[in-house]
Amino acid sequence: MNEQFSRFRTEEGLTHGLAFQPKSTDIIISPYAKSGTTWIQQIVHGLRTRGSMDFEEIIQVIPWIEMAFDVGIELESTQVAEPRAFKSHLTWDKVPKGARYIYAVRDPKNVLVSLYRFFEGWVFESGSITISDFAEERFCQGTLSGSYWDHVGSWWEQRENPNVLILCFEDMKTDLPKTVRRIAQFIDCDLDEELLDIVLRQSSLEFMVAHKEQFNEHLLREIRDPVCGYPRGGESSKVTMGNTNSQKYELSERIKQKLDEIWHEEIGLKFGLASYEAFREELARLDLKTSRIDR
Repeated sequence: MNEQFSRFRTEEGLTHGLAFQPKSTDIIISPYAKSGTTWIQQIVHGLRTRGSMDFEEIIQVIPWIEMAFDVGIELESTQVAEPRAFKSHLTWDKVPKGARYIYAVRDPKNVLVSLYRFFEGWVFESGSITISDFAEERFCQGTLSGSYWDHVGSWWEQRENPNVLILCFEDMKTDLPKTVRRIAQFIDCDLDEELLDIVLRQSSLEFMVAHKEQFNEHLLREIRDPVCGYPRGGESSKVTMGNTNSQKYELSERIKQKLDEIWHEEIGLKFGLASYEAFREELARLDLKTSRIDR
């Protein structure tokens, strides 16, 4: 599975993406995989276009930096609206510098389950690998996006960088209006009540599931799946109504403990944040501090 999927992205394409020189007004959305990237893309695009859905797939209007070359998209091209926006899954040390950045963090246990569900029926046949094996052989070893913990750590070090907005996936779900307002302020978008209503409706789970063909990267997969040896038409979706707590995808206590141990080793010891819950609390404290300064 690992060897096949490694062909999804070419070294030439990655090199081309890493050499991209963004403008200071550009927005780069760069969470770890399955941590809210597509959701934030939809919010940003809705804000800058007042809700335009005039695209076949969102990668056409918010290009993926690491994959653009492989699918014939020119990163330097003028986009449909300002500010220009780009998707990435790069760590801070690798992402092209000079832009503004939106990062989102999600509980690693839910990232694992979401990745497993995303790959199931596409990268591997349903039932051919257990979620425990996937956790140990893939997620804990690093995906195409690298190590989850290295990724989080690299961006957390930029938490006081005024050009970096760090969001929490769980808080986005809890208070989407607040999230939209924060993103609008960060990208210098004048937000009126009508625009807020449009973006809230079009970034809701129900709306995105109803329009899932515009968010499932089918244009990218039509080009790259044959190279990886995957059959055409494999099932996978970026946005689903499924619950990551479903019994089918329930994590064993052993895997939960393993994830907690890695968090302690990679995040806890380095940043003094013993758990994901402690991370969320510290992020909320920093957000409150920043909001008071902004006033």
